[in-house]
Amino acid sequence: MFTSFMDAILCCLTGKSANAVGPLETSEPVGGFEFVEVKPGRVLRVLHIVPDRPMVEEMTAGDGASVSCKRRITVFRNGQLLIENVAEAEPPDGCEPPAVPAMSERQQRTWGKAKHTVLIDHERTVTCCKETHPDVALYFIHGVGGSLDMWSRQLDYFSQLGYEVIALDLAGHGARLIFASFCTFLAHEYPEQVHKVVMINGGGPTALEPSLCSVFNLPTCVLHCMSPCLSWSFLMAGFANQGKEEKKLLKEKNVFSVSSFVLRSMMSGQYWPEGDEVYHAELTVPTLLVHGMHDKFVPVQEDQHMAEILLLGFLKVIDEGSHMVMMECPDRVNTLLHEFFLWQPSPQILNKK
Repeated sequence: MFTSFMDAILCCLTGKSANAVGPLETSEPVGGFEFVEVKPGRVLRVLHIVPDRPMVEEMTAGDGASVSCKRRITVFRNGQLLIENVAEAEPPDGCEPPAVPAMSERQQRTWGKAKHTVLIDHERTVTCCKETHPDVALYFIHGVGGSLDMWSRQLDYFSQLGYEVIALDLAGHGARLIFASFCTFLAHEYPEQVHKVVMINGGGPTALEPSLCSVFNLPTCVLHCMSPCLSWSFLMAGFANQGKEEKKLLKEKNVFSVSSFVLRSMMSGQYWPEGDEVYHAELTVPTLLVHGMHDKFVPVQEDQHMAEILLLGFLKVIDEGSHMVMMECPDRVNTLLHEFFLWQPSPQILNKK
């Protein structure tokens, strides 16, 4: 902590700080990792595991189940949203999709006239994603202040099962969106290439914009001085327990260890006005929402609202976990993810009312 204070004081006196994220000195694979230069001066650390599959099983045209994705999304002049679902898929075992209430006559009088309506009407084939399918790859993307090391238990588990896994270490956080919004964007824009999506404590379906009254708007040198306090706050809010094991995980997995400049730039760069409720309601990719009950960053109500908005969204709450539930309860998370990957709807179609 003393070193952090001294660095911050020198930063303020000299007016200079490490406000740049330079590339690594080598681009050769080291320790199983690859270093990919995505643009000049920006190098990302990537872990790509391609297991030796003793048996390869090609998907056929008859695999999977066809799901009728039909819904009407009405946006009213007062900003309210009405979603009417026609047919949806049967949820995985243990995951109950929340019911969306119908619009009452009182709401019709209060909300007024509709501003515009979005209609979705197409068929989607939902298949199980087996480790023997050559076109199935699992991508793991961390959030703000994280690293690919936080997925180590998931990467080991699924690679040993035979899945191809890819994890990105967003060095310097080159993307301008938090991971949940980035996954939403991919699923929305490339629905035929994304089979399924899992969001862990991803939050509600809200458009992103930087907060004007955030601590991250402070000067970089001040944030650098406060970094020990921020790390302690993350430990208290991100883990259900704050014992020696949690402190060890926080240190070993490089969680919340990015520079103050990167953290400040990342938080102030979260601008995505298109990602509102309508954008999320248009998604037709099956999505599993995993929430740690003790999460102090993301209230469970936000994930519940997300499950209500998504057409094929299923919420699963882990009572023992918090924001870093993938590290706190890795076996439970791995089981949920594997069951969801193998899930495909039965011919019977359920309707939400």
